[in-house]
Parts: sequence; structure tokens; C-alpha cells
Amino acid sequence: MITLIDNKLLDEVCAEAAASPRRRKNRNFHPADEHPGHRLLNALQADTYIPPHRHLDPNKDETYVVLRGLLGLIIFDDTGAVLQVETLGAAAPGVSGNPLRAQASALGVDIPHGTWHTAVALEADTVFLEAKAGPYLPLTDVERAPWAPAENSPEALPYLAMLKARVLR
Repeated sequence: MITLIDNKLLDEVCAEAAASPRRRKNRNFHPADEHPGHRLLNALQADTYIPPHRHLDPNKDETYVVLRGLLGLIIFDDTGAVLQVETLGAAAPGVSGNPLRAQASALGVDIPHGTWHTAVALEADTVFLEAKAGPYLPLTDVERAPWAPAENSPEALPYLAMLKARVLR
């Protein structure tokens, strides 16, 4: 059976993200965490915080393609200094609505393994398609940025605000 990636599906996963305590939700297309190819939708609300991280496994390059909304991507060095900031959006420049859409540099990105990164939703109901190699493995301590606050820590929301301000410059 095929799965259509349509507005109905995006609406469903966005509603799940809005109801989630983490304010984000995955919709996996791969059948199990052990599957060798992971394909999923990531729906983000604007107040979700994804701590900066990296994937050290040489098979864990990640590809994101924005399907709805606007996503800020931040790339860091090993000390937490920002190396690159991109705005990724699903609408072409000049489309009415959020003026930030005109600043979108691309629709998506391919992130090589070993790269410190995070993503921030610049609009509610931002959704991107993610593809990477499986199996699912939780992040190890060396893949979590030691210079960034942990999710749900008191410092997380101010850090998220700082990241968004950096993207919106």
C-alpha cells in the first residue's frame, strides 16, 4: 500500500506535534527502528527545542526537504560557535505570507555525518521530510553538544530564542 504525502497527512502530523509535550512529532514511513533506510516526516511547532547534536556513524548523513513552513538550520563547530545559518522554506520567494520566505536559501539540505547541527521551526506547523540510514540508535554522549543546554532544562528556551534570533538576522 502506498502512502500519499498530502496536506491531510501533514495536517495530521502537525496536530500530533501540537498535542505533544515535546511540540514535535515524527511520522515514520520505515517499518521498524532496525530498518536500514529511515524515511520520515518531522513536524515541528515553533516552540520546540532540538538540542544541537551530530551523528558520528559514517552512514548517518541526513537529508531534509521542507514540505511546509520555514526551518532554520544552524551548523556549529566543536566549541559551539556558529559556522553557518540557513533558512529553508517550502514556498518560492515572492509568495505572499511570511516575509521570511523570501530569505529562504533552499528547500532542503544534506548534512554530512559528524556535523554539529540543529533545526528551529520559524513557523508553526513546519514539516520536513528526513532521510537517513538506519537502524535507529539513540545519541551517545559524544554526539550531544556539551556546550548546549539539554532539552527541558531551564536554559533551553533562552537558548532556543538566541538560535532563532541568529537565524532571523
